[in-house]
Amino acid sequence: MALAKLKTDKSADAFRSIGEAASELGVQTHVIRYWETKFPAHIKPLKRRDGRRFFKPEDLEALRAIQELVHTQGMTLKGARTLLEDQGIEAVLAGDIRLAASADDAKPSPAKALQETVRAAFDAKEEGTPALEGRERLAAMLEEMADIKSRLDAVRSRAAA
Repeated sequence: MALAKLKTDKSADAFRSIGEAASELGVQTHVIRYWETKFPAHIKPLKRRDGRRFFKPEDLEALRAIQELVHTQGMTLKGARTLLEDQGIEAVLAGDIRLAASADDAKPSPAKALQETVRAAFDAKEEGTPALEGRERLAAMLEEMADIKSRLDAVRSRAAA
């Protein structure tokens, strides 16, 4: 029994079972199975007839990259998938990823524009215009947000049709 519990060290090129991969990464096996469904382009284990999975070294690198993005960086799975597709596993593992878009890449965002409008309403006074009181500013912002919501609802209904 004691001999059966002794682990043998595998080479870096050896395939790993799902339990071994989970132990290496410090996650549960169900997490790896879930990531396998969410990242099918990056995680492709070999499956035997009995359903056992064996992970290649490339799969383990992908799992490490996903773990870094999701658990360490706090990204969503969708964001991690997009980043892996754009920048690659090697960039994540090397620490050479760009998490935020640069000013050159940025597209104007309606949400960002609304934030700037709200900030400007609170911070600045236009010359010749009396400052709005707190309630009036909030009412104006609520009206603007309701307008944005109605536009978004219209776009969603057109997309659904």
